[in-house]
Amino acid sequence: MQDHRTFLVTLFDAAVEAANPDHCMRAFLPEVPRGRTVVVGAGKGSAQLARALEKLWPSTLEGAVVTRYGYGTECERIQVLEASHPVPDDAGLLASQRMLELVSDLTPDDLVIALICGGGSALLPAPPEGFDLADEIALNEALLKSGAPISAMNSIRKQFSRIKGGRLAAAAYPARVVSLVVSDIPGDEAALVSSGPTIPSFSTPQDALAMINRYGIEVPPRIIDHIRSPKPAPLPDDRAFEGNTVSVVASAKVSLEAAAAASERIGIPAVILSDSLEGEAREAGAFHAALAREIENNARPFARPVVLLSGGETTVTVKGKGKGGRNTEFLLSLALSISSTDRVHALAADTDGIDGSEDNAGAFVDSGTIDRMLDRGIRAENHLMNNDAWTAFEAVGDLFVCGPTGTNVNDFRAILVS
Repeated sequence: MQDHRTFLVTLFDAAVEAANPDHCMRAFLPEVPRGRTVVVGAGKGSAQLARALEKLWPSTLEGAVVTRYGYGTECERIQVLEASHPVPDDAGLLASQRMLELVSDLTPDDLVIALICGGGSALLPAPPEGFDLADEIALNEALLKSGAPISAMNSIRKQFSRIKGGRLAAAAYPARVVSLVVSDIPGDEAALVSSGPTIPSFSTPQDALAMINRYGIEVPPRIIDHIRSPKPAPLPDDRAFEGNTVSVVASAKVSLEAAAAASERIGIPAVILSDSLEGEAREAGAFHAALAREIENNARPFARPVVLLSGGETTVTVKGKGKGGRNTEFLLSLALSISSTDRVHALAADTDGIDGSEDNAGAFVDSGTIDRMLDRGIRAENHLMNNDAWTAFEAVGDLFVCGPTGTNVNDFRAILVS
């Protein structure tokens, strides 16, 4: 079993390394401007992006980025701020104000480099005039419990902010803004990463209201009233975005391809099922389990041995009161469906190093997982119903803890059928 886990961690490490900013940013750097170079940024890997930019940038620069508590790293010229994730706090408010101050009073000769990666939506709270942090927290908590996909959540967040939805770039006008994005969004729509503080999209207030209705999100009425008001996020044809550029420097697609190559170098064929998987985590777990059983029992649609890889971001509609995240919920569902197998081993983890609100990135699963849980008095079905997968995996020592990775290209799932 340990050999199988070592193999799966090797694939995870290859995926994370492919998104290392030291390697992936160089080809996307703009020319040095005549004026100042100001750096802004947000996300759980923004400090590592800032450090890489300092190494690569051939001239002077200044600025600040905000990351999650404990995710900072030392930079020489770029200030690294820390704030709360996934629930915003006062430190995030101050970080948002700092970003807006940095881009004020710029000229056409100046350049803004925006370093954007997943997690910035919570790290950059900036409620509209007349609202406060409690309102943004209420919206954020409603979104996190809803089970709505990240694309829908961030489209809604854009319409309730002074900084998201391209507003930070609009505040920098007439300076040019170059956005370097590490995508954690299925489909790699850069405008949705961290709710796009420097990138406009075609999403409108009407789209946001439609998503609220579609997913039954319990948004406070006064926030609904604000979204209906005539103050939408700026659209791409706004002159503030003329000359701006956007580059996705790392993504789930590239990371999964790196993991597949690592597997094949070891001698095990790899199949990438999708880099943009969405939907309920437990349902995705049941589907992956069915596919793994078909391969084990009938050698179709792929021959053994094979490793199945997938990325993207599943969701959890929270109905219970337990601890966990989308990867552990995916895995607990998977474990329940492969307990009769002999050849299936799996790892699912968030590439930023944190799944949910605890310190684990994900967990491991094999055919003996459910029996080990039963030996500890853990009934997996009950824990799944209570959204309490973390507790179940912690009880048997099967959590995967790697610490902050410095990047974020969303979830990584690897299922080995040996």
